[in-house]
Amino acid sequence: MPPPFKFLVFGATGGTGRHFVSLALQAGHKVTALVRNPAKLPFQDANLTVHQGSITEEVDLDNLVHGVDFVVIMLGDVNLQKDAQINAAFVQKLVPAMRRHGVKRLLYQAGGLSKPYGGQLSPMLWVLRNTLARGYAGQHEDNEAVMAYLATAANDLEWMVHRAGIGSDGPTKGTLKRSPDKFSVATHRDCAAYNYRTVMDPSAIRTCSLSYYEKD
Repeated sequence: MPPPFKFLVFGATGGTGRHFVSLALQAGHKVTALVRNPAKLPFQDANLTVHQGSITEEVDLDNLVHGVDFVVIMLGDVNLQKDAQINAAFVQKLVPAMRRHGVKRLLYQAGGLSKPYGGQLSPMLWVLRNTLARGYAGQHEDNEAVMAYLATAANDLEWMVHRAGIGSDGPTKGTLKRSPDKFSVATHRDCAAYNYRTVMDPSAIRTCSLSYYEKD
């Protein structure tokens, strides 16, 4: 059992974020969450601190990151990301605040169809991106800008990227494993469990990995 940690979560009211917060609280950890609408976070727990706000507004990042062990970002807004790289702009403000307070570990959840910095998509993922997921081009480009920034300007931090394939908010389908090339469409619940395990896994530092369900 790991010691109690303090997580700072962005995207806590999203499909994956709600499950992540639940997992962390059930394990006895402390969670601070920045959310636009606190009413969408269905938890009441002494270990949960909620701040109302948005990454597209002015946020007191120094206050949020102070004393934090792990920062977890599970954000996406397909409409806003059509016109602006809001996640990349936010991460570029967040990282300096983390440095100022000695916070090292950051997990960023991107999409499985977002290309890692310096890498390529498999033919299958490329086809999916340019056909079924064509309407999410802005999100892919924003995720790629985040990965490029982390890889080129933040290697003093212990960052990691989960290029998740999220399908629905259904029951668990199994345990996701980390992989450079294997990809599964997963539930929000299973992606949250993967993120929870991975952010505490030193072997994941500075990776931009996919995740998949391992067959028995």
